[in-house]
Amino acid sequence: MADYPLGRFRYKVEIEGIEVAGFSEVTGVDASVDVIEYREGDMVQTPMKFPGLMKYGNITLKKGLISGDKAIYDWMMAGLTGSTEMTRKTVTISMLGPDGTPKASWRAINAWPVKYTGPDFNATASEVAVETLEIAHEGLTRES
Repeated sequence: MADYPLGRFRYKVEIEGIEVAGFSEVTGVDASVDVIEYREGDMVQTPMKFPGLMKYGNITLKKGLISGDKAIYDWMMAGLTGSTEMTRKTVTISMLGPDGTPKASWRAINAWPVKYTGPDFNATASEVAVETLEIAHEGLTRES
């Protein structure tokens, strides 16, 4: 049987030690390497290029606000209040196949929340209230 590209709409997010409802959107799963250019005195044309620091973008998670589900908010607020509960966690994002099993996964290590945004309020709107969590991390690995 042939393999087909995975749909980007079937995924799950797991945050170590925190039970949360499904996220409607995940963005920022990226990594890059700085380029260092070096030109020696007798080089007239193109400078040499070397790899520099590896950088990881912040991951943004969005989900519908559910009454009574404060796990993400509490994780963020623990860091702001200096609580010892503010721990770095592993965040795993898995693409799911048609049968619901993980087919590709990305693991962000030593992740912690850097920004929380509550829902917008508008009396004339009928959309779902969405909360957003932005997390920083110190490494990204791809599994499977």
